[in-house]
Amino acid sequence: MTDYTNMELLRFTTAGSVDDGKSTLIGRLLYDSKSIFEDQYDAVRDSSERRGEEGVNLALLTDGLKSEREQGITIDVAYRYFNTPKRKFIIADTPGHIQYTRNMVTGASTANVALILIDARKGVLEQTRRHAFIASLLQIPHLVVCINKMDLVDYNEEVYEKIKQDFEEFSYKLDVNDVHFIPISALKGDNVVNPSDKTPWYQGSTLLYYLENVHIGSDHNFIDCRFPVQLVLRPNTDEFHDYRGYAGRIAGGVFKKGDKVMLLPSGFASKIAKIDTLDGELEEAYPPMSVTMLLEDDLDLSRGDMIVRENNHPEVEQDLEVMVCWFHDRPLQLRGKYAILHTTQEVRCIVKEIRYKLDINTLHRNEEDKQIGMNDIARVVIRTTKPLFFDAYRKNRITGSLLFVEEGTNDTVGAGMII
Repeated sequence: MTDYTNMELLRFTTAGSVDDGKSTLIGRLLYDSKSIFEDQYDAVRDSSERRGEEGVNLALLTDGLKSEREQGITIDVAYRYFNTPKRKFIIADTPGHIQYTRNMVTGASTANVALILIDARKGVLEQTRRHAFIASLLQIPHLVVCINKMDLVDYNEEVYEKIKQDFEEFSYKLDVNDVHFIPISALKGDNVVNPSDKTPWYQGSTLLYYLENVHIGSDHNFIDCRFPVQLVLRPNTDEFHDYRGYAGRIAGGVFKKGDKVMLLPSGFASKIAKIDTLDGELEEAYPPMSVTMLLEDDLDLSRGDMIVRENNHPEVEQDLEVMVCWFHDRPLQLRGKYAILHTTQEVRCIVKEIRYKLDINTLHRNEEDKQIGMNDIARVVIRTTKPLFFDAYRKNRITGSLLFVEEGTNDTVGAGMII
């Protein structure tokens, strides 16, 4: 019996142009790795027959919304869970259409790996470049370029090499370190879960093998210690009479029992007396663990405060430069006031300046057009009502990200990456 509780979890997102076969690829992964039930397969087969399609359309496994199945496109982010004996997986299947950029940002923000699909017949498109750029903007550590529909180009090695070269030339401009290429056919199953005898010229791994074995242990920041306090635990029972613990999720670094720490915003110093979890006490804790810390001194800490190291602090500022992806059809307002959610803090802010709007397709900075509407990405300057404890997003994806919330409606209207 496999013990799934301690298995490593890999989150990956799929991106690509419309009809590149993202949903088919996920359906193929689920089907070939024996991760779907017979009745799900039967329902998809019946649905395929009703639509008059030959064979079984595996894409229908992931298109959960009825309107998606009817139109044959993906609209919202669909999350799928599956596991193999080696790892647990969460897939975010995100839409390819330009008008759903915000959905792609949402699905990709926590991913370890981004799968970018390219249709072997069409090569690198504007959409491909845009998705690769968003993956680099969101600092997704690993990129896998799946060159799909190889069956429609007779598994031609030259076609594969040409697309690989085109993508590499473009990706030099981006901030991506680890790029991997795999020729596949999601429809036929070549190199997805099982190696293909149709591509003898390709010596690399299958997609599933890559996903099971890619090293994600160092994707978190283990250097800079950051512990945003979420909740102060004071049980006030006879058994835990003097218990005062600070609960939260570690955002960076490794905390050990006995470590000297500093508390923000007060600047007081203390030592870690104990690290508690539901399963008992720990000697050390690291991201993304949720723990309760107890300190040696009785100091006043509350939600939104942060425990850090004495000689390694985050930035503490009220003026921030942020790349924002706007989610709402009401445009971003210059001098507009918004609530900001950052780690466990909630503050208010004013938008002081809109520096430029980014053309995602050309990476051109447009300093003339300051109208930031839904799905636009822009660089802005905000001032918050009280200082935030943050790192640059490229240093820490947790302490470097924030959400904009419209105060009147409580709608989440944008996601920001601190520069």
